[in-house]
Order: sequence, then C-alpha cells, then structure tokens
Amino acid sequence: MILSYIEVILPPLFPAVPGIKMGLANIIIVFLLYRRGPLLAGAVSLVRILLVALLFGNTMSLMYSLAGGVLSFIVMILLRRLKFLSTVGVSVAGGVFHNVGQILAAMVLLDTNQLAYYLVMLIITGTVSGIFIGLCGATLVKRVPQKF
Repeated sequence: MILSYIEVILPPLFPAVPGIKMGLANIIIVFLLYRRGPLLAGAVSLVRILLVALLFGNTMSLMYSLAGGVLSFIVMILLRRLKFLSTVGVSVAGGVFHNVGQILAAMVLLDTNQLAYYLVMLIITGTVSGIFIGLCGATLVKRVPQKF
C-alpha cells in the first residue's frame, strides 16, 4: 500500500502519456510469487488492488486494475514454471500483460477499438517497468532471508 501511495503522489513519468506508472507495489508481488507462492501473492495483489481503488481511485480504475492485475498474474504464474525464464523475464511479461488487460477492459467498457493504438506505448513502458520491477524483486528474493 505504501508503494502504491508513493506512486499516487509522484508526478507522472510521462506527462504526455496519461496513466503510465511504474507499478512499484508489484515488487512485493513478484517477491511473494517467488518466495511464498501464487496463493499468497495473488491474495496480496487482490487486496492491494481493491484498497488502492477504494482509497485513491474510482469504479473505472478498479475495473482496469482488476483486468490488468488478474491477466498479468495468470501469465506470471504460468511463465514462472518455465525454468529458462528469469524473474525479470516473468516480471516483464507481467508488466506487458497488465497493460494488455487494462486496454482490453477499456475497449470493452468504452466500446471502442481506438484504444488499441495506445497499446504500443503501453507495451514499451510495461517492458521497461517490468525490467525494473523484476530486478528489484529478484534482488529481494536473493537478499531477504528464507525465514521471512
């Protein structure tokens, strides 16, 4: 929650492109996915999405966040099983599919295909943020003691 709040008060990364955030709270989700498993990571992710929407958002932001969060989490769970993908690779896929889920939800809710053009920019930013989140998550997995 604290990481989500920090993102709310920070200025936008790309002011010309609305809605782009780093997804700092996903560092914890990636850490939990690798350290504690998908059940706890999924529960924390869902509670975080609900609380952030309740405290800082609205119904539409909840719909977009749920669509992106659920799709990205499913993709990360599936890809985590592939031994050749690193934590960073799984996180990048999560970042990209989070944006795909949000755009698909927006296209359905707003009944327009025009938003698909926005996906190109979101895939790029999802990749960049996924790398950062994955590196941070991998560092936590490596450095935080197993007993945590």
